[in-house]
Amino acid sequence: MVWGGWEGHEPRKCVEVFAPFLREQGYQVEISNTLDSYLDEAKLKSLDLIVPVWTMGTLTPEQEKGLLHAIGNGVGIAGWHGGMADSFRNNTTYQFMVGGQWVAHPGNIINYQVNIVKRDDPIMAGLNDFAMKSEQYYLHVDPSNEVLATTTFSGEHVSWIGECVMPVVWKRRWNKGRVFYSSLGHVAADFDVSEARTIVQRGMLWASRQT
Repeated sequence: MVWGGWEGHEPRKCVEVFAPFLREQGYQVEISNTLDSYLDEAKLKSLDLIVPVWTMGTLTPEQEKGLLHAIGNGVGIAGWHGGMADSFRNNTTYQFMVGGQWVAHPGNIINYQVNIVKRDDPIMAGLNDFAMKSEQYYLHVDPSNEVLATTTFSGEHVSWIGECVMPVVWKRRWNKGRVFYSSLGHVAADFDVSEARTIVQRGMLWASRQT
């Protein structure tokens, strides 16, 4: 778990939400607050899962290469909100791997609905549509994503996107690696919504290297 960047997304607190769960599942969890973690090729190759929690910031070509190479060779990656989809605005290959990039959250903190669209997927099993009060992310998304949940914009705050259906949760591949993303989780308290927390927990397990 690599945390840092813009403090408004409470990266350390969000790590503290999910690190105990991973330990309970038998993971050996290492927490880092430097992007140089992506330079240690031997360490990266030994991992099952990378959890990035880093909004904005700068990823050097060497750091990006190390991260993407590890994922391409089978290390899983799972993350949420701006900690994964608004991390490095100049790194388009990183964004290609994620499958999307944040561009707006009209109205800022608002009430909105999350709709489950793949109820038979293990990440979504047993979950129903649910309400959030947080940032409703508008993203540029990859059409090859396997979308698991969506949200619909009302047009109240930006009229021309009214009735636009936007992916909220997806999974995809990056060569041999599994990639999971959820746009939920602006701050740690958002994961008090049990569905939002469960989706990320299951997404981390799904993304982990398959052995």
